[in-house]
Amino acid sequence: MEYGLAALVGYLFGALPISVLVARRYGVDLRHTGDGNPGAWNALEQLGPRRAWPAFVGDGAKALIPAAIVHVLFGFWPAYAVVAGAMIGHAFPLPRPALGGKSIMCFVGGAIALSPVAGAACALLAVVVTLVFSFAYGARAAIFAFPLVQLITDPVSHVIGTGVLMTFIGVLFIARKRAPASAATDGPPTT
Repeated sequence: MEYGLAALVGYLFGALPISVLVARRYGVDLRHTGDGNPGAWNALEQLGPRRAWPAFVGDGAKALIPAAIVHVLFGFWPAYAVVAGAMIGHAFPLPRPALGGKSIMCFVGGAIALSPVAGAACALLAVVVTLVFSFAYGARAAIFAFPLVQLITDPVSHVIGTGVLMTFIGVLFIARKRAPASAATDGPPTT
């Protein structure tokens, strides 16, 4: 599969506003509440865990499903292009690219598709840390441990690819330091 086509497929999946749609079901516009981020973590903060879990699953599935299919059919690097495309689609969705998210759950779903063994190990770590401390710590521990576990399970070139995806997330965190949603200036809230 051509890398450009793989990235385009990923972008189209990544641009689906799953968390926004989940929150809208409960009358909440994520772009104008909390930190204004249209992603799963803001959904969790605004809706609580019982209502927000579909946002986490959906944002992860945006990369997991297409990347897993492409990985099986065409191999690691085309699947990697799908994950990168999904993360870019989530971060810069058309027609309003400035209002995208930080692509964390797309990364998580994509990481599981690219390295299922490392993904399973990190999921177990997330559960253990969550039970001992909290979900916030469990999620962070799993994400930061992923490339370290991947050093054991995958070629170094794959770990370097993971580093590039994680760097993209870091850049988004720096660039997307949003003011509280009440100060958002990109038009009136939508329902």
